[in-house]
Amino acid sequence: MIGETENILEVDKLITSFETERGLMRAVDQVSFSVPAGMTLGIVGESGCGKSVTAMSIVRLLPQPAGKILGGHVYFKGQDLVRASDSEIRKIRGGEIGVIFQEPMAALNPLHRIGRQVAEVFRIHKDLSKRDAWDAATEMLDLVRIPAPARRMMDYPHHLSGGMRQRVVIAMALACRPSLLIADEPTTALDVTVQAQILDLMEQIQSEMGMATILITHDLGVIAETCDDVVVMYAGRVVERASAVELFANPLHAYTRGLLASIPTLDTPSKSLLSTIPGTVASLADYSHGCRFCQRMGREKNVIRERPQFAEVSTGHWVETCPICYQP
Repeated sequence: MIGETENILEVDKLITSFETERGLMRAVDQVSFSVPAGMTLGIVGESGCGKSVTAMSIVRLLPQPAGKILGGHVYFKGQDLVRASDSEIRKIRGGEIGVIFQEPMAALNPLHRIGRQVAEVFRIHKDLSKRDAWDAATEMLDLVRIPAPARRMMDYPHHLSGGMRQRVVIAMALACRPSLLIADEPTTALDVTVQAQILDLMEQIQSEMGMATILITHDLGVIAETCDDVVVMYAGRVVERASAVELFANPLHAYTRGLLASIPTLDTPSKSLLSTIPGTVASLADYSHGCRFCQRMGREKNVIRERPQFAEVSTGHWVETCPICYQP
């Protein structure tokens, strides 16, 4: 849980912006959280809330030259990745930090065989020979439960189903047995049965390797089932942060409550309208300095003008204390 074990990653007041025709637009606004060793942190929120930009900022994979980290720190095992050299970050990224990207169906190069793509990770980060890298890649495919891994090494991505391609992507992310895995919506475009298989596989491998995980998803059911701690993001900011048990039992921010209320339950009447949050996330250019959820809901301008304090309201439970959205 947050604060109870040694943190392998600490993100402190991270600010990430993009250069546009209208100037710098802040996509991540003073985001802070930590990931304890061996634990799973879930980051949840609607599309456009800054989840993926936060993840890509950690490993310095922002689109260039537009993406810029303007402030804050990202400490991985005590080293500040924001200020690390390009050569240092290349050794860490893919080696000590594995990444499963948001589009698993498009993450593999269609022109190269599966074996070449997985083996490349070992050649770059472990400096293995072609033969040894090929053997290590075959073992990784076996680890992620791909049947007949030696034969699959010769396949191209289009020969595999979506679930099998996702397993290959996971094999590449875990090839060097990283200390931290960042999984950015790893079950996108997969059917429910395959999603469950992929999540179970990730959980088993995490247990075997003892690594920490950042899981980015829209699915609060997945968060409840797999995560130890949860960060709720809205419009580039963290609006609530707590252990998964505490967050689901006692959500304190109106946005968090809205997300939870939108989950259908077994006792939801047939053909009834599902609960939704009115409006949409504002564009980067229109972000208010104050409470951005109040901005969405069209509330008083004085609430939108001043940024609410992000405070610890109980042990390990942090929330943006807007006088309207904070509901203790």
